[in-house]
Amino acid sequence: MDAADFVQRFGGVFEHSPWVAERAFASNPGVNLTSDSVHEALVVAFRAASRDERLTVLRAHPDLAGKLAVAGELTEDSKAEQAGAGLDRLTQAEHSRFTELNTAYTQKFGFPFIIAVKGLGKDDILSAFEVRIDNSVEEEFETATKQVEKIALLRLRAMLPGEDNA
Repeated sequence: MDAADFVQRFGGVFEHSPWVAERAFASNPGVNLTSDSVHEALVVAFRAASRDERLTVLRAHPDLAGKLAVAGELTEDSKAEQAGAGLDRLTQAEHSRFTELNTAYTQKFGFPFIIAVKGLGKDDILSAFEVRIDNSVEEEFETATKQVEKIALLRLRAMLPGEDNA
């Protein structure tokens, strides 16, 4: 697989940030095409980036149950992930609470609330939201970074076999 093919295939794993895949391939062009190996290469590239570059990745994520979801403008991955957690079926009161928390969170941290929603329901997500909004900026930057990496792994596992299945 050449660089263009790698970026074409994995450039969207980190939300709207193909540069992560470009750098991962540049530093490890012989990466095994398993979810674990590709994830490791992508995470190394992501963690080696500047704080501002990582912040752009965080900011590329949509609000949970936010305006993009309502307008139907999420990426296919984000749409499926949010729907799997029931965020496409919120009551008006629940949607209002998500909107309120999204606004407060973004104002405090400068990026949207990010959580790997697979296996979680809307109540789990709201609980995490309400706890994490009290974090410091540094704590939440690190937590959001880890969640982005977890989302990437889940996306890769849907695309590729794991090490045990290779």
